[in-house]
Amino acid sequence: MSVPMLKIGAVLSTMAMVTNWMSQTLPSLVGLNGTSISRGGTSERIGLYPSPEEGWQIYSSAQDADGKCICTVVAPAQNMCNRDPRSRQLRQLMEKVQNISQSMEVLDLRTYRDLQYVRNTESLMKVVDGKLKVASDNPRSLNPKGFQELKVKVTQLLPLLPVLEQYKTDAKMILKLREEVRNLSLVLMAIQEEMGAYDYEELRQRVLLLETRLHSCMQKLGCGKLTGVSNPITVRASGSRFGSWMTDTMIPSSDNRVWYMDGYFKGRRVLEYRTMNDFIKGQNFVQHLLPHPWAGTGHVVFNGSLYYNKYQSNIIIKYHFRSRSVLIQRSLSGAGYNNTFPYSWGGSSDIDLMADENGLWAVYTTIPNAGNIVISRMEPQSLEVLQTWDTGFPKRSAGESFMICGTLYVTNSHLAGAKIYFAYYTNTSTYEYTDIPFHNQYSHISMMDYNPRERVLYTWNNGHQVLYNVTLFQVIKTSGD
Repeated sequence: MSVPMLKIGAVLSTMAMVTNWMSQTLPSLVGLNGTSISRGGTSERIGLYPSPEEGWQIYSSAQDADGKCICTVVAPAQNMCNRDPRSRQLRQLMEKVQNISQSMEVLDLRTYRDLQYVRNTESLMKVVDGKLKVASDNPRSLNPKGFQELKVKVTQLLPLLPVLEQYKTDAKMILKLREEVRNLSLVLMAIQEEMGAYDYEELRQRVLLLETRLHSCMQKLGCGKLTGVSNPITVRASGSRFGSWMTDTMIPSSDNRVWYMDGYFKGRRVLEYRTMNDFIKGQNFVQHLLPHPWAGTGHVVFNGSLYYNKYQSNIIIKYHFRSRSVLIQRSLSGAGYNNTFPYSWGGSSDIDLMADENGLWAVYTTIPNAGNIVISRMEPQSLEVLQTWDTGFPKRSAGESFMICGTLYVTNSHLAGAKIYFAYYTNTSTYEYTDIPFHNQYSHISMMDYNPRERVLYTWNNGHQVLYNVTLFQVIKTSGD
């Protein structure tokens, strides 16, 4: 009865060794495919990231005559480790190892329990064995009473039969598990032989060094000019046709909360999700009931506070989430409201608040400006207007707009076929007409805002919460690296 126990112990030991080997090997593979490496003025770039939890991507495209590195930022970049075939194969093997380990644990417990039962019946078996030997040597000694006693003893041994049957079944399971372990060992040996052709540890160190240099390049980049927008990434489908959703735009910030505000008319209910994953799953959220209703969808979260336009007014409210209170409210002097100067889609979108690398902004228009878009940079604490620009672009002709690095980018429509058509540069007070297409997948964008911390565009498109990656371009100086 002890043989199955020995087999189980040996296989479990093998499982532990396999699991330990995989836990040491897997980190060596992680990161090998998640970094873009540039050589000789060209670049290898991975596709845009498929989920909203990824980082940035930077690659060098050329050098000018002065030795300056011309870099392009695709933000955010993706970690491609989960697309590595070997990593996927290892994950599948890990799942098999876990399943086998669980089966072995169940088998081990059942065998231990049955062995205890066999041990408890050992004395009874000895008694029966003795009586059978006496009866065999001297059949006449087995009188009716002795026969009845022997019958009772044998009856008490009957429950041992299913235990023995279970042992037979378990023995077959052990053979099957042994075959699975053998197959796993062959696959792992093949992977190990493949890895043996390369010094993966050295490659991993080189990748880490390159990542450090790329992050250094990223820090030097700071701001850039928008040159492209990715295909849309649908994060979730929920809510009505109009609404807004966002994360904190403050740099730097470790705040991963997501805020969700459905509708554009007299809304007061803000849902706060703990993480992006929670938002995707629609779980782990708390509700904030604003003291004053909002108008439009041009809200922004900056440094833990929500900035929004109070319904039927040009008043800007700063609502602090942690204290659940209004810290300050202030009128945006002369700004139109209540569908006086909305975007082309209407929806009380007269005042659009946004944030970029340079701080907090308000985009709106006034009667003296003849309905043309006005940009005002605001002081986040006092809501005081610091500086104002008249872009000359009619707001009713704009689908949506957003700020990146002090530049206002305007779309020509909120419907299908929209593109980024106009750019106003506040640092030079100049403008240009652009032609940057993007795919308006659900044909009705009612909110489009840039997040400088994540370097993505957040959009609300006909009841869908959608992200776009952006490509920024800038020439930076290198330091001999």
